[in-house]
Amino acid sequence: MQAPQVQRAVAAALAIASSAGLPADDAIVLNNSNKLTLRLLPCDVLARVAPAAEQVAEFELELARRLGETGSPVAALDPRVEPRAYQRDGFVVTLWTYYEPITPEVAPADYATAIERLHAGMRRFDVPTPHFTDRVAGAQQLLAHRESTPELAEADRELLSAALRRSTQAIAERQPAEQLLHGEPHPGNLIATQHGPLFIDLETCCRGPVEFDLAHAPEEVSERYPGADPELLRQCRILVLAMIVAWRWDRGDQLPNGRQLGTDWLNELRATLDPEATDTVS
Repeated sequence: MQAPQVQRAVAAALAIASSAGLPADDAIVLNNSNKLTLRLLPCDVLARVAPAAEQVAEFELELARRLGETGSPVAALDPRVEPRAYQRDGFVVTLWTYYEPITPEVAPADYATAIERLHAGMRRFDVPTPHFTDRVAGAQQLLAHRESTPELAEADRELLSAALRRSTQAIAERQPAEQLLHGEPHPGNLIATQHGPLFIDLETCCRGPVEFDLAHAPEEVSERYPGADPELLRQCRILVLAMIVAWRWDRGDQLPNGRQLGTDWLNELRATLDPEATDTVS
């Protein structure tokens, strides 16, 4: 969010928390991209604020509630207020428990166990969610519409499109078992707390093979996940890398330092693709 929008979003979050009976007169910005994450004080609640037109808050709230009931490792809603999406001044605000981080990162073994527990909890119920290929299609559309990605070189556009197409096909040919997934369980969506590692940001949930989730985690994590298909995981890593590169070249991308990350990940994708794939693209 840009500065004027951030000011309005912060004001909306503070007003909503106060109206819900929580003392809130200050806010610390924890993360700012397409959605704003705030720590409200002195009530010490975590507020997630999104423009009303871009939110899927009700879905995320319901999913968090149901996963919490299964004992899955997910962040909890704040128990002091009604668990719902609050609207004010064009923003939707949800209020969550704030967890003080206890370590910079989660150990690979604990990370793998947390994903395994999350997947086990997700298998206990079914909710309507997009398929992982819907996200792939969204990335392909960005690449197909040059006005959406005007700064992307044509050779790179072809490389990304081919990687998305080939990996999607390779995954489908293996006919993997599918289930409800987090969608983006990367290190930025896992926090270390006194209650153990907890996943946040459930709005990206989708359906697909567990290897799609594992592709977002470091290799030392995925290799500790029992029963993962190595070749399927390799294809999912290529797919995920190509998708996040495409997103970073979106002219509307708001991730801090997103364009530099897109360049770095594009170089990583080139190094990951096998010679046959590279020759085909060339």
